[in-house]
Amino acid sequence: MITMQLNSYLGIYNFLVLAVILFCIGLFGMLRRKNILMLFFSSEIMLNALNIGFVAASVMLDNLDGQMFALFVIAIAASEVAVGLGLVLLWYRKHKTLDIDNLSTMRG
Repeated sequence: MITMQLNSYLGIYNFLVLAVILFCIGLFGMLRRKNILMLFFSSEIMLNALNIGFVAASVMLDNLDGQMFALFVIAIAASEVAVGLGLVLLWYRKHKTLDIDNLSTMRG
């Protein structure tokens, strides 16, 4: 089994630490939020960190539930990117900028 070989070389806690580090990087990007695209990239980093955590916990518990849940998160992330990118393109065509400060001052 691949998971058993991987488990013997690298500890599960190393993957959990990697997930926490990636989640913190994504959270920093979300809080900084200067550009809409960077906001989407940061949310994708956070979702990937969540997936690493789910798969690591799944391997540690010898259960497939975490891996199945990670697949659902990947599907949701793909749909988020598709809808979000469409909205970003429409916003850029209308306002010629992707700055979040302009987004917060919407006018009718």
